[in-house]
Amino acid sequence: MTTFSLNGRVVVSQEAPDTPLLWVVRDEFGLKGSKFGCGAGLCGACTVQIDGQAQRACVTPIAQVAGRAVRTIEALGTPTQPSRLQQIWAELAVPQCGYCQSGQLMSAHALLQQTPNPTDAQIIDAMSGNLCRCGTYDRIKAAIKQAAAEGAVS
Repeated sequence: MTTFSLNGRVVVSQEAPDTPLLWVVRDEFGLKGSKFGCGAGLCGACTVQIDGQAQRACVTPIAQVAGRAVRTIEALGTPTQPSRLQQIWAELAVPQCGYCQSGQLMSAHALLQQTPNPTDAQIIDAMSGNLCRCGTYDRIKAAIKQAAAEGAVS
């Protein structure tokens, strides 16, 4: 058993300690926003926040989150009440196919929480592990810059 906070709620996972967090979040707790991409922590589609830090859920054993706070895309906003960051994302037409977007948003949110006014180099560095097959990197950077200018993430 592993006890941790998931989107502000204390939960207990019955999965084996080496089970990847991604499968626990998706299959045991039914939160499907975090996606499986490469399974090796290289693409970023599975990105969640652990204690406020962007982490790859596909390579994080559930045992590593014991007693910690895990936040998924579902905690940023809802389809009817998106966060301001998500609104900016849509306004700037960042999503194309959308597959990578939950991971992109979780990384961007973590960056803006830690660095409210990031430089271009800081944005590129923080987002470098998130791959976008549609190539919307310029829009992603513009959305992060706009969110920073608005103070859209607290």
